[in-house]
Amino acid sequence: MVHGPRVRAPRPTGRRWLNSPELSWPDLRGSVVLLDFWTSSCVNCLHVLEELRPLQDRFAGVLVTVGVHSPKFPHEAAPGALEAAVARLGVDHPVLDDADLTTWRAYAVRAWPTLVLVDPQGYVVASVSGEGHAAELEALVAQLVEEHRQRGTLRPGGPTAPPAPLERSALRFPARALRLPGGTVLVADAGHDQLVELDADLSTEVRRVGTGERGLTDGPAARFAGPQGLALLPAGLAREVGYDVVVADTGNHALRGVRLADGDVRTVAGTGRPLRRREGGGPALAQDLSSPWDAAWFDGQLVVAMAGVHQLWAFDPERGTVRVIAGTSAEGLRDGPAEAAWCAQPSALAAGPAGDVLWFLDAETSALRSLRRAGSGDGPDRTVPVVTDHRFANADPVARPGYEVRTHVGTGLFDFGFRDGPAGQALLQHPLGVAVAPDGAVLVADTFNGALRCYDPAAGAVTTVLTDLAEPADVLVGDGTLVTVESAVHRLVRDVAPARERSSSAPAADLRPGAVSLAVAFSPAPGRRLDDRAGGGTHLDVTSTPPELLTAGSGAGHDLRRTLELQAGAGVLHVVARAASCDATSGPGAACHLHRAAWDVPVRVVPGGADRLSLELPGA
Repeated sequence: MVHGPRVRAPRPTGRRWLNSPELSWPDLRGSVVLLDFWTSSCVNCLHVLEELRPLQDRFAGVLVTVGVHSPKFPHEAAPGALEAAVARLGVDHPVLDDADLTTWRAYAVRAWPTLVLVDPQGYVVASVSGEGHAAELEALVAQLVEEHRQRGTLRPGGPTAPPAPLERSALRFPARALRLPGGTVLVADAGHDQLVELDADLSTEVRRVGTGERGLTDGPAARFAGPQGLALLPAGLAREVGYDVVVADTGNHALRGVRLADGDVRTVAGTGRPLRRREGGGPALAQDLSSPWDAAWFDGQLVVAMAGVHQLWAFDPERGTVRVIAGTSAEGLRDGPAEAAWCAQPSALAAGPAGDVLWFLDAETSALRSLRRAGSGDGPDRTVPVVTDHRFANADPVARPGYEVRTHVGTGLFDFGFRDGPAGQALLQHPLGVAVAPDGAVLVADTFNGALRCYDPAAGAVTTVLTDLAEPADVLVGDGTLVTVESAVHRLVRDVAPARERSSSAPAADLRPGAVSLAVAFSPAPGRRLDDRAGGGTHLDVTSTPPELLTAGSGAGHDLRRTLELQAGAGVLHVVARAASCDATSGPGAACHLHRAAWDVPVRVVPGGADRLSLELPGA
């Protein structure tokens, strides 16, 4: 903890305030103030939110916590995204929306999370970065309270925030979905601290597991805390150990086993305390864990994405043990032997159909990666020996043979965006969900881009499948459908699973130089309507080979009509069109449908050529 010279605290300035009217230092004078610089995607920031709750309770009336939300990702700066994060995380103290990092820069903050303590007279007392400083802060706050009470400068009863209103919905910030053997879907309903089993129609509630009260309690009246990941055990093993589903109970830093026959819950790993050391292993019920975010059965073990310490762990249900299998706990992106690899908040897992590869997402590096036995291959690939966090530059663990980690999409902690194409150039933004299709294609819930993306391992390329989604947190694929968990709007949505996009060649076209009208005709099939709920429902992307053939009109947009500007020559126009339609009537069996087509149109741009190009996107 840094104790600097006695300086006045800069005024907290930002776009707006949540949970409170605008606050300034005159409003806060007389209270001890704790500024918590955080961002909603940072798992360490989430840990600090929990660490501060006992401190706030002990010093209620004399300590005011102010969250300064200084976003890392562009999506986090959106007003709606911050409001959702405050509600999802149960933040009940004042929050300053520092969207432009104004207050972040004023306090010379360099890392998430950072805590700055200000005394009742408005002077900065200390600052500290990282988690695990609650005991130091408690002692220092107690000292400040006593000192300023004696001086007469402590004025109890400072500003307080009203409790955040709870949204009334069947689901609240659902995190994961799991198909059960009987055809129903189990949902990790993180905002309600429960599991919800839904019928195959995704709306009829079969039952709830858990009381909905936050806590760590086993039995038929179990309590959870923000459950995230769900994994189904093999049937034989489930009969042997007495539970069928393992839940990554993130807020409790535990793994829970659920018996589907009667909904009984037991803790199978973790103590309820967050892991503070940087190594772990041994008896599962004696081992502290750190924000387990997802779980998947792979290679005869349950692999756990231990987001809080940037590692992958393995849980053995028969022996009741856990061990680290990938990651040193250094936060960054480094490939190679699994125990020497660096990860960054692993948050989603999915085993390939052949069982030889485990795909996982590193949310903080916006990366798609894989774990497999050393020496195996999967076609086009690359190794990324990137060091992205120099705080851990001295980490040099001893690697044991067995698994290796490879990066397929993503390059570093601050490399993110929305770009399709070759995997080495493609960009994601804080993805949180992954699934593998029967043909081996990897589907990614690209959460902060509001999109569903597809990585083709054979081609080494990324394409976009769906857009305009509300913080998609997970995706299920099978039976010819996609089920997307739209966390920010508290629902699961079914779409028809698209076939792998294929390019169709059109006859060569003679087009004139200059302005040419391109129109893609689309009409939904009888009994369906265009799905324009998200403000469009159609998408058109146009490029050319060579690029200079198309002087204007390239790129992506929602309108299926546009004007192209062509220059004399010959080449190919690459046109990709997509449209969404929904059944006109709602109710059981109603579905949404995704239509797509791609054309490679050979063209000759010559005087006297046509001034329009017409294509048709089938609506059936």
